Amino acid sequence: MSEPGIVGDLSAVRRVHLIAISGVAMTSLAGMLKSRGLEVRGSDQNVYPPASTLLERLGVPVRIGYRPENLDPAPDLVVVGNAVSRTNPEVAAMLERGLPFISMADAIRRFFLAGKRSLVVAGTHGKTTSTAMLAWVLVSAGRDPSLMVGGEALDFGGNFRLGKGQDFVIEGDEYDTAFFDKGPKFLHYQPRGLILTAVEFDHADIYRDLDQVKAAFVKLLKIVPHGAPVLACTDFPQTEETVRESGRSVERFGLAPSASWRAVDVRDEGARTRFTVRFDGGAEAELAIPPMGEMNVRNALGVFALCRRLGLSATDIRPGLESFRGVRRRQEVIREEPVIVIDDFAHHPTAIAGTLEAVRRRYPGRKLWAVFEPRSNTSRRRTFQKEFAEALRGADAAVVASVFFKETDPLPESDRLSVSRIVEDLRVAGREAETPPDNDAILEHLGRSVRPGDVVVFMSNGSFGGLPRRFAEATGTLRH
Repeated sequence: MSEPGIVGDLSAVRRVHLIAISGVAMTSLAGMLKSRGLEVRGSDQNVYPPASTLLERLGVPVRIGYRPENLDPAPDLVVVGNAVSRTNPEVAAMLERGLPFISMADAIRRFFLAGKRSLVVAGTHGKTTSTAMLAWVLVSAGRDPSLMVGGEALDFGGNFRLGKGQDFVIEGDEYDTAFFDKGPKFLHYQPRGLILTAVEFDHADIYRDLDQVKAAFVKLLKIVPHGAPVLACTDFPQTEETVRESGRSVERFGLAPSASWRAVDVRDEGARTRFTVRFDGGAEAELAIPPMGEMNVRNALGVFALCRRLGLSATDIRPGLESFRGVRRRQEVIREEPVIVIDDFAHHPTAIAGTLEAVRRRYPGRKLWAVFEPRSNTSRRRTFQKEFAEALRGADAAVVASVFFKETDPLPESDRLSVSRIVEDLRVAGREAETPPDNDAILEHLGRSVRPGDVVVFMSNGSFGGLPRRFAEATGTLRH
């Protein structure tokens, strides 16, 4: 990897400035650098909770808006987030002044991964939950790992942890690294153990097609040293193709009969999902995990298998899996009465279908509402026009928000997801479906239509304008 702007080692660095500090990974890095005793500050166009709350708690000052003067006094090092371009005013000033700079991913490698065993969790779905789950299992087993994860892990009260053990558990993001490094972030993380979940098309703003996505994961597989454990989920055909193309020897996990590590007898018992882990046909463990659905069974299975290969016994692993509290905004139940309200990060058709299936199993016999915001760079496009309608059929009623507008990525109507077509397809399939004009109208529609005992699942990879919690707070005044 090239290291633009970096000369010599980083031992003399004392003052660090982070451009685009409010991203989940950047806030993690800010916290870790602060924990190391460095003076940390940053800037961003806007900062909202939970990032603003976390940074305030860490004592990291944030300057709103990108301006050259934010670099005064001159930092020893600038960390450049992947959300900013070469034309960003602070980036331009940084280059003009010749300040040392580095990407977030390379900063993690150079400051924190040296001397650690890097355990990477990668894939299109499930990596955030699996990463937090793996770290919690290791903590529960007394291994004292470090952690960096792209969400607020409820067991850790945040998105990072610096432990004294040998393991550093890190979420491997396939998104590009920086304006000067267009390779995936996970190529910086020097994996010495890897869980690979689903490989599917995503990030349509930077990946041309599925083959290009697969090529990125092939590169990841190829940099894992021979002899290091690699667990790949066989339930996803493109994961299998990626493994074959890499030529890498892996162990396979999943629900399919072809998996060496297999989950069988999966059943939802109301508060827990119970299943049996088998390895090459022999029973390994009976587990009962709090998260719902087959996607989370796969997550737990991949963690179990990797931990076994790291030398933990089933007895060591079980307490962490069975006490795992989850990650905020991953099937997070934010209200239970009179309506069950769930806030979820799902924004890909596979994830939406998986979430709705999981909720249906956990709450059988209840009317299920899906409230979806097309906000990610892929979901805003027509890439999955038919697939979104098919996924949302898993609900009894769907409310689809307007496509989220981004000034940095304006889309012509010809490329934009057609929300009205999704609504039409759902109605033809016999589902209730609406697309109110804005979030206030969505709130009004739900307040008028939802009944006590219903389940409402909000799905977006962004804040959704605070709508999930606004609705949860308003459920006491539902019109019945």
